[in-house]
Amino acid sequence: MSTRAMLHLLLHAAVPALLAGLFWRGRFLQAWAWMLAGWLIDLDHLLADPVYAPDRCSIGFHPLHTTPAIVVYGALTVPSRTRLLGIGLLVHIALDALDCWWMHHA
Repeated sequence: MSTRAMLHLLLHAAVPALLAGLFWRGRFLQAWAWMLAGWLIDLDHLLADPVYAPDRCSIGFHPLHTTPAIVVYGALTVPSRTRLLGIGLLVHIALDALDCWWMHHA
């Protein structure tokens, strides 16, 4: 696995942990878990052939990584009951977009 791929996976866990620690310290584990649930959108990778391609950008390719889905993730941040999941999904998308940028500019 490449350094970029390992860093990408690490950031998917670390950024939600950082956010949970900064903004939801009193319920850190619950907040972190809900934001980590944003990883569930990677189930759409199972629809691709091959399932994992290190040089493929997820944004716009996988169904749960498209603009309509991202709009829904943004809407999930509005109600307090779904806010942490929505934030986790948006963080996931932002990190995937960063990975796409790294692929093409590094």
